[in-house]
Amino acid sequence: MSDGFATAGARDVLASKIPVTLITGFLGAGKTTLVSKLIRHPDMDRVAVVINEVGEIGIDNDLVKMSTENVSLLANGCLCCSVRTDLQDTLRELFGERRAGLIPDFDRVIIETTGLADPGPVIQTLSSDTMLGAHYRLDGVVTLVDAINAPDQMARQPEFQQQVALADRVFITKSDLAEPQALSSLAQDIASINPRADIQSCPMGEVHPRELKGLGLQSNRASADTLRFLGELQDNAPANGEDGVAKEPGYLGARLPGRHHPSVRTLSLRFDQPFTWAAFSAAVELLISLRGQDMLRVKGIVNVDGSPVVVQGVGHVFHPPVTLDRWPSEDQTSRIVFITRNMEADRLRALFEAVGGIGSSTPD
Repeated sequence: MSDGFATAGARDVLASKIPVTLITGFLGAGKTTLVSKLIRHPDMDRVAVVINEVGEIGIDNDLVKMSTENVSLLANGCLCCSVRTDLQDTLRELFGERRAGLIPDFDRVIIETTGLADPGPVIQTLSSDTMLGAHYRLDGVVTLVDAINAPDQMARQPEFQQQVALADRVFITKSDLAEPQALSSLAQDIASINPRADIQSCPMGEVHPRELKGLGLQSNRASADTLRFLGELQDNAPANGEDGVAKEPGYLGARLPGRHHPSVRTLSLRFDQPFTWAAFSAAVELLISLRGQDMLRVKGIVNVDGSPVVVQGVGHVFHPPVTLDRWPSEDQTSRIVFITRNMEADRLRALFEAVGGIGSSTPD
């Protein structure tokens, strides 16, 4: 577990950090199409886009000059950066060159992963690397899902399941080529793995840059955005959206009917009694030591001695906790979502209740 999980500070540690959006999706999902259209949008003038190879997305005609060996400046001022070392080095170099004035200023980073990539290690990198964590924050994971090939990929490819499980927002691509009934069924399958993800249709890779923003925790100031980030608040959308894509509820603790993948599942727990920080962190540390490899993602708001503390983690690594300035609603219970492999909600609950009971300073 990262050292930042040891103490829940009240300082707003997020406001000054550069938000990072991760774009993932299995092979053929349309990431190249989406990114190539994004980097031509005028609202991308202060964004750095990190991709695998610049040449892959056909932007040669939009290049103005080479700012450095690895960073290209596009006509609209967007930076396009190729990963020729590892991601950590690339992000460090981007920040250093920005500070030195070698490249134009940017206030957001978009990272496109390869189709076979597990987004978990990228998320962990932003949490575990001290330098990166001081300057960047994860703003969200966006996963593209191919409407035509997704059913087969979901059944056969563990990378696909991982990408969907970790998503904050899912765009179903090629939706114009699929039947409404098939789209509705696909949305239900996605929601069975990750019921808190916002699911939208994305034909022809047409996405406004604002759809990639504001998916993560922005500040320690509680607001409706905090509830949306935690999966408790969804827009009042109709049962079926455009192109027949089903809109599933994303409330913490909601039980969806429909199918669940036999290994990857979302478990939502709610606790009425407050935790001490020592008890809660001890339960998490024990869980990580026993089943860290099976905890794909954890997100929640915990009542710590009466204060609302937002926690989130991937695998063995947790982001530093954020103490909100107030509760975002009247509900002051602890609500935690676990996206896991082969884990049972009852056993998770028993662990937290047992450790919480031992660490409680007041008798039952």
